[in-house]
Amino acid sequence: MSTERVRDLQQPVQEPQKKQQSKVKVHKKQWISTGEKFLYTAFTGAVMAASIFMVNFTASTDTLNRNIQELEQQVQQQESHNETLAYQVKELSNPDRIIEVAKKHGLDIQNAKVKQAGVLEN
Repeated sequence: MSTERVRDLQQPVQEPQKKQQSKVKVHKKQWISTGEKFLYTAFTGAVMAASIFMVNFTASTDTLNRNIQELEQQVQQQESHNETLAYQVKELSNPDRIIEVAKKHGLDIQNAKVKQAGVLEN
C-alpha cells in the first residue's frame, strides 16, 4: 500500500464541522448624537422657561393695568362727587336763601346788608 493510503487509514475520520455562526453586532449610526440631544434639550428648556416668564410677566402687567383703570375710575367718580358738593355749597350759601331761612325761623334783619361769607384759608 502506498504511504498516503496508510496515512489516511491511520487518521481518524473527522466529522464534518458545523459552521459556527458568529454574531456580529451592527452599530447603527444614530440620527442625532448624544451631544446634539443635550443641546436640543437645553435649547428647548430655555425656550420653555422664556415663554413661561413672558406669559407670567404679561399676566401681571395686565392685572396691574386693570387695577390702575379701576383706581382712575374711582378718582373720576370722587372728583365728580366733589364738584357736585361744591356746587351745592354755592347754592346753599346764597344770601337770598340765608335771609329766607332766617325769616322762616323768626329772625328779623334790620337795615343790614347780607354779604356772602368768604372762605378763610390758612
